Amino acid sequence: MPRLCQTDGLTDVQEEIVKAVRQFAEERIIPVAQELEHADEYPTEIVEGLKELGVFGLMIPEEYGGLGESLLTYALCVEEIARGWMSVSGVINTHFIVAYMLMQHGTDEQKQKYLPKMATGEVRGAFSMSEPALGSDVSAVSTKAVKGEDGSYSITGQKMWLTNGGSSTLVAVLCKTDEGADSVYKNMTTFLVEKEPGFGETAQGVTVPGKIDKMGYKGIDTTEMILEGHRISADQILGGEPGRGFAQMMDGVEVGRVNVAARACGIANRAFELGTAYAQQRHTFGKPIAEHQAILFRIAEMATKVETAHTMMVRAARLKDSGQRMDVEAGMAKMLASEYCNEVVEASFRIHGGYGYSKEYEIERLYRESAFMLIGEGTSDIQKMIIGRALLKDYKLKS
Repeated sequence: MPRLCQTDGLTDVQEEIVKAVRQFAEERIIPVAQELEHADEYPTEIVEGLKELGVFGLMIPEEYGGLGESLLTYALCVEEIARGWMSVSGVINTHFIVAYMLMQHGTDEQKQKYLPKMATGEVRGAFSMSEPALGSDVSAVSTKAVKGEDGSYSITGQKMWLTNGGSSTLVAVLCKTDEGADSVYKNMTTFLVEKEPGFGETAQGVTVPGKIDKMGYKGIDTTEMILEGHRISADQILGGEPGRGFAQMMDGVEVGRVNVAARACGIANRAFELGTAYAQQRHTFGKPIAEHQAILFRIAEMATKVETAHTMMVRAARLKDSGQRMDVEAGMAKMLASEYCNEVVEASFRIHGGYGYSKEYEIERLYRESAFMLIGEGTSDIQKMIIGRALLKDYKLKS
């Protein structure tokens, strides 16, 4: 029984859910991940299996057909899925963020319309904040929604880095709207844009050109989205009122950071397992390389980093579940988990030696996947700014 990444205090239901997802990853994801990843092929059968498990509706309330589970349960499931293949966890993550934003900020009509179908995976979510000319500076959003005389809006702009951009049917899109507010952050609105799955013109005024070719994070469709006079009714404003988009998106990104931390934990745990196994199989100077002190120290350091990252991720998720603010804790968990993930993967890569550079070995894939953890849902530098500013407020000197 592995001793790393164990979580105390889980209910019997949580234990069973996480166990079922872990078994699914062992039997349905790990055996095919290498082949699908190298072919950059969408994991259709895996996604269908996750639908059957109820993973798409894991946190959606039971009244809307979901399982009504906690963020902690969800994060632990993501950790297991990412341990099998990180790309699959990306399919779930953006869907989950849109569902979460609907649960927290949607009108009753919007919840009734979308959440039951999102719980089954019939409606697949994606969210769109980034643009070609902006990274972490959300205030620079240029995609604009102009209100017409009939109360509807026309959206024009170009969005970038949509995970599930092709396969999704509902996209939460952050736009600039002129609401006369004195702050740029209060002149942003989130629209729920419906479209068909696929590429090309997927709705009136909505074009998804095709998949972006990436170093890693393969299999799933990362795309841009071009909006040219897309007509949308005011009913599709998340929450029904314009000007709240920035706060809504930041709420979604906050839980998304816990998700990325969980993904990083899953990758790091798998890299540790692979490195430790290889170190016991590979012999040099008449004994397994695991018995050489240099490798033994490396294994100890890897395990400690995996366990530390897991613990911080769990703490951030539990804080959110308790209703407390956790922007600092989510930032800390995301930053530490992503940095440690890269360090653990590199250590495992070194243990593998020349074989780690071969596409035949799984560690090569993890090496490319771990790099994405450093930038997904905000770079480490952005996390440090969030953490540092918050701590200065908490520890401000008294005059």
